[in-house]
Amino acid sequence: MSTPAFYWGTGRRKTAVARVRLIPGEGSMVINGRTPEEHFGGVLAESQLFLPFRVTGTEGRFNVTIKVEGGGVTGQAGAIRHGVARALLQVDPESHRLPLRQAGLLTRDPRMKERKKYGLKRARKAPQYTKR
Repeated sequence: MSTPAFYWGTGRRKTAVARVRLIPGEGSMVINGRTPEEHFGGVLAESQLFLPFRVTGTEGRFNVTIKVEGGGVTGQAGAIRHGVARALLQVDPESHRLPLRQAGLLTRDPRMKERKKYGLKRARKAPQYTKR
C-alpha cells in the first residue's frame, strides 16, 4: 500500500470548524492563507497550536494547511488542535493514539453557548425583581 499525499482531519470547538491537511515537509503552518501570527494577531500562544506535534514527537515533519471558519480566537485554536490531532491519528494510529488521548486532544469539547430563553435577558439572567 502506498502512502497518501496528505493526511486530513476535521476539528470542532464551540462554533468553529477547522479542516486540516498534513503534508510531509519541514513544519510550516498556514491558516486561511496566512501565518498563525497574522491570523490570530499575536493574541494566542503558538505553543497551543503545535501541542499535538509535541505530544507525538512529530515536530517539523509535516507542513500544515488549515481552513478554519466560525467562532472566535479560542474556538478556532481549539478546533485547529482537534483537527491536527485527528490528522496525526491517520498518520500512525497505534503509536499516536495513546499520547494524544492522554493529553486530551482527541476528545471533542462539547461545551456550547446555551440558548436564550424567553422571559429572560440571556440564557439564565432574569430581569431585576422588584418587591413593590
